[in-house]
Amino acid sequence: MAVVLGCGPVGLGVITVLKARGVETVVASDLSPGRRALAVACGADVVVDPREVSPFAGSADLGHFTTMQGPIGAALDAIDGFTKLPVPWWHAWRLLDKIGATTPKAPVVFECVGVPGMLEEVVSGAPLYSRIVVVGVCMGADALRPSMALNKEIDLRFVVGYTPLEFRDTLHALADGKLDPSPLLTGRIGLDGVAAAFETLGDPEAHAKILIDPGQPGAELTDVR
Repeated sequence: MAVVLGCGPVGLGVITVLKARGVETVVASDLSPGRRALAVACGADVVVDPREVSPFAGSADLGHFTTMQGPIGAALDAIDGFTKLPVPWWHAWRLLDKIGATTPKAPVVFECVGVPGMLEEVVSGAPLYSRIVVVGVCMGADALRPSMALNKEIDLRFVVGYTPLEFRDTLHALADGKLDPSPLLTGRIGLDGVAAAFETLGDPEAHAKILIDPGQPGAELTDVR
């Protein structure tokens, strides 16, 4: 399961790629009703308003650990079962480790908001063992409690770069129709209208992604939805 926090152009792009790659369940979270509607158009299976419902609601029902009692209890139960085997329990555990059978279920969380406070919020709210991929670009100082991430054994990863292979594969996916970005493209503008387009993008209900078309004359913004 993947959880996408923030459904601006970055988050919508993440949703589009996740669904193109076959991720079965994508939960999208955004304050804006318009952006949530675009998330559905991009393939999100569940959309939530974080002011009303946590994007991590139902994690326990999916088998994700949300408290330390969960993994501790599971470990004790496992040892109890292993002691019935004709080999020391640690041999059985080590074998299951090698084949990945002891890896806890946990979501991959994409933080696509990029404002101060989001890292702390995500680390505090995400289930244990979650992988948090920071895609949103926060330009200000931020802080989080490392002890919370440590106790949950959170995997925190930051991404920004693009390799030539990623560019190649993305272009081919677009050309082959495996990746459809059209739902997140809401407008088209010529070079004369770029400045005004940035002002328009300040309203999350107005537009999400405006494509600059040098061949389009004038400064008028064309709605392509």
